[in-house]
Amino acid sequence: MAKITYASSGVDVSRVKKMQNRINDMAFSASNEYSLPVKGHYAGLFKAGGSTLTMHCDGVGSKVLVAEDMGKYDTVGIDAIAMNVNDIICIGSKPIVAVDYLALAKSDEELVFEIMKGLVAGAKESGVALIGGETAILPDMIKGGKRPFDLAVTCVGIMEREMITGSSLKTGDAVIGLESSGIHSNGYTLARKVLSVKEWGKEMLEPTRIYVKPVLEMLGSSDIHGIAHITGGAFSKLMRVGAYAKKGFVLDSMPKPAPVFKALAEKVNDEREMHRTFNMGVGMCIMAPETEESRLISIARKHGVKAQRVGTVTDKEDVVLVKNGKRISLL
Repeated sequence: MAKITYASSGVDVSRVKKMQNRINDMAFSASNEYSLPVKGHYAGLFKAGGSTLTMHCDGVGSKVLVAEDMGKYDTVGIDAIAMNVNDIICIGSKPIVAVDYLALAKSDEELVFEIMKGLVAGAKESGVALIGGETAILPDMIKGGKRPFDLAVTCVGIMEREMITGSSLKTGDAVIGLESSGIHSNGYTLARKVLSVKEWGKEMLEPTRIYVKPVLEMLGSSDIHGIAHITGGAFSKLMRVGAYAKKGFVLDSMPKPAPVFKALAEKVNDEREMHRTFNMGVGMCIMAPETEESRLISIARKHGVKAQRVGTVTDKEDVVLVKNGKRISLL
């Protein structure tokens, strides 16, 4: 029987990363006096009116197909906001405004209103103002299913403190993992192939947790050296931060996975694949000196988010999972 992987399902993370590097090089060849030379991080930066602003664009991906299967559309808007604001805060920026792009196969007023419920809920939770958007009717492009659509959001943030890139990471720093609400909005091309929506649909549709409030409080009260949103590529994404200081990570204290991850693991049967595709219960990682550990965990719990130390910053540029006595490189 062929092994089920993210790549065999249609998404090869290694190839995507190579493509992203080329895209970054091409995009930054079109810089101007407003743009700032920070590429390959969680958000782009630019100057305007004396302020440093940040911008990010992201969508919900094939999680929208789960929403269609469930006939429930009032939460995917939360995902669209979350995927943006959670990236914006990774460089120490405060998300402030957002616009959405909704593409539909046909005019469907009820569907639009249901999706808007989630967008508004996500915006309120993250303190973001929705200041506009675009709805496009594209019957020749948006196809399949009863009510097909695609959703994306662009968010702008403002830098009110020194930018966090990961350049201040130090060997021995603690990696604090903030609990995810579930699968969040990545890995669904694989998850939909191995999980029954009839059995796991509720857990699969659980919206992405928004970390804005606890992380902004952490930034205002603690010595933070790096922040990583665990999304596409899962824990290999830590190197987006580690590369700035030429550091790596050992993950040796990961939390006990929720039932939905256990169900996925039974089908995938590969720890490396699981930790390169899914967040495994940790949606955000905060890197800071060990002396900050208890404070960060306390702030997270104050905001209703479980947190624990999941690993340590190391000298070797790698992300190593330690599990059942094995050391597994996630790069």
